[in-house]
Amino acid sequence: MATHTFKELTHQRAFMRMWFARLFGTTGNQMLMVAVGWQMYELTGSAWDLGLVGLYQFLPALLLTLVAGHVADRVHRGRIIAACLVTQAMVALILVSATQGWGASRGWASRELLLGVSVMLGVARAFQMPAQQALTPMLVPPLMLPRAMAFSSAGMQAAVIGGPALGGVIFVAGATAVYGTCTALFVMGCVLVLGVKYEHVPPPREPVSVRSLLAGAEFVWQRKALLGAVSLDLFAVLLGGATALLPIFAKDILHVGPWGLGLLRAAPAVGALLMSVVLTRWPLSRRVGHTMLASIALYGVCMVVFGLSTHFVLSLIVLAISGGADMVSVVVRQTLVQLETPNEMRGRVSAVNSVFIGASNQLGEFESGATAALMGPLGSVVAGGVGTLLVAALWFKWFPALAHRDRMVGSPD
Repeated sequence: MATHTFKELTHQRAFMRMWFARLFGTTGNQMLMVAVGWQMYELTGSAWDLGLVGLYQFLPALLLTLVAGHVADRVHRGRIIAACLVTQAMVALILVSATQGWGASRGWASRELLLGVSVMLGVARAFQMPAQQALTPMLVPPLMLPRAMAFSSAGMQAAVIGGPALGGVIFVAGATAVYGTCTALFVMGCVLVLGVKYEHVPPPREPVSVRSLLAGAEFVWQRKALLGAVSLDLFAVLLGGATALLPIFAKDILHVGPWGLGLLRAAPAVGALLMSVVLTRWPLSRRVGHTMLASIALYGVCMVVFGLSTHFVLSLIVLAISGGADMVSVVVRQTLVQLETPNEMRGRVSAVNSVFIGASNQLGEFESGATAALMGPLGSVVAGGVGTLLVAALWFKWFPALAHRDRMVGSPD
């Protein structure tokens, strides 16, 4: 009994260290992206270039997905995450050098540099996300996983709230101050991750082959509820996301400065944080499929209203509601993926899931920038919201295993 209690306490400590590491890392990443986005728009004034920032982050994640998943199933996952945080700290240091002193006088903070560091961030993301997602189930028992996922999401959303808001405030003192703060946060996250202890059992040695690399994709393809969940998030956020266009809305439509951009970036996370707290206290137990599809439809409605809004407060409110709706989808998807995947394959399956997430976010930013260049920012966001509503309706018909899923734990496809 004493041994069992000690083991539970050890897992709790490891989970909380990981929780704080993700908090610091996500805060730093969000601050970094607010500063890079604002700086890019100040340099070029181009919606296309804002979209390219997202695309340059997504492409490495897409190209390295199979390798990253394979690595996450064979190497200590905590060390992978630590290495990715170090990489992001290096990016922040590069930007510090480019925006102060001799680097600033030489004009190093250029469009090309910002796109180059976006590639580095994409590489780090490619390896960090599968390892991070696959590590959490090793730190909590299966029955507690839905609550743990919601609690982890609460921490990440707190960081997504604090990061952009803090980044916008610090940006008043200059981009260098933001990048320096990001460096410190990434270093603290790395130190915490290196202290996470869990039982790492090396998998049986097997040669790297095309089949072993594709095992995660095959696993998801054969389980239609999982396929429907991850692809639903991909297409809904890909069409309905407006993150890349927020600098345009802040500056040209809502007429607010960097502080307003920070609040707009944080607003979806406020709603997501509140929803994750609710789901931690009262986890979804029935009709999870219907609930997920309804939340995606609500997300689409919010995007339509945001695109049409010219009032800052209304824009903040609908963005917050969209974040809460999206959080329901996130918790359902991540819990299903982790509960129904054996540990020896979680890295590869999480890598597939991270590609869908990356496509919905980074590729979604490129899609927003490209369509805004053709249709204007308002037309891009409204059309995307309508597209999200259509996706929710189609997925109800095309993926009945997901739509009629009743329970997350113990429910068959």
